[in-house]
Amino acid sequence: MSDKIKYEIEFVVHASPALLYQYMATPSGMSEWFADNVNSRGEFYTFIWNGTEEQAKLVNKKSNERIRFRWFEDEEDGEDCYFELRIQVDEITKDVSLIITDFAEEDEIDEGKMFWENQISQLKHVIGSV
Repeated sequence: MSDKIKYEIEFVVHASPALLYQYMATPSGMSEWFADNVNSRGEFYTFIWNGTEEQAKLVNKKSNERIRFRWFEDEEDGEDCYFELRIQVDEITKDVSLIITDFAEEDEIDEGKMFWENQISQLKHVIGSV
C-alpha cells in the first residue's frame, strides 16, 4: 500500500456539461486534450503520451456528470486510488466547473496539479473556453 494523498482542483469551464462530458468520456474527445492518443476496449483504456502507454480501467461514470478511472499500476492500492473528472454546475450562477480528483505521493502533488493545469488549459483551448 503506497501513501498516496488525495487532492482536488477545480477549474471554471465555459461550456455546457453535455459538451464537456463528450471530451471526458470518449477516446476521441480525450485524445484532443488529455493524452496524445486514447484507445478503449470496453472499460479498458490506453492513454499514450510521447510513445509511453498507461492503462486504466473505467470504474464509474454518470452521463454529463462524472467519469472515474483507476490506473492499472495503482491496482494494488485498492479502490481508493483513482482519478475522477466531475462536472459541477453552480445552481445560482450556472457556472460550470470541472473538478479533478487525483492521488499522488506527497512530493509529487505539485507536479500532478501542474499536469492537470496544463491539460485543462488545453481542453479549454479545444472547446473555445479561453
